[in-house]
Amino acid sequence: MKSYCLLVVSLLLAMQSFSQSKTKKEIIQILKTQDEAWNKGDIEGFMQTYWQNDSLMFIGKSGVTYGWQNTLNNYKKGYPDTTSMGKLDFKLINIQKLSRRYYHVVGKWHLKRTIGDLQGHFTLLLKKIKNRWYIIADHSS
Repeated sequence: MKSYCLLVVSLLLAMQSFSQSKTKKEIIQILKTQDEAWNKGDIEGFMQTYWQNDSLMFIGKSGVTYGWQNTLNNYKKGYPDTTSMGKLDFKLINIQKLSRRYYHVVGKWHLKRTIGDLQGHFTLLLKKIKNRWYIIADHSS
């Protein structure tokens, strides 16, 4: 009986670990999707990983912006062409499970540009909505 309990516990831990690694791969894919869209000059494609809702929160050097459309407009204003967009590269520092439906991500971003490079850090809050992960809050500096 004791070995049966150990087997069940081991299987449950393995299933949880698999689920977390699957989710982490999904989150890494979200950032890869953003990276690829940005590097094609496609800000709208980049924004598809964000929650398309008025409650989306983006915090940047200018303060807090609410809403998907407002965030998109700010990106377009700040990066009006591919020269200003440059080439984006992300480095992940930490992906942390907060609950079944929420993950917290910390990383670095770097823009390689002919007009001068930019870089900083970001924190993201992701939420699973209708079986898909979305960024619901982004603090980039």
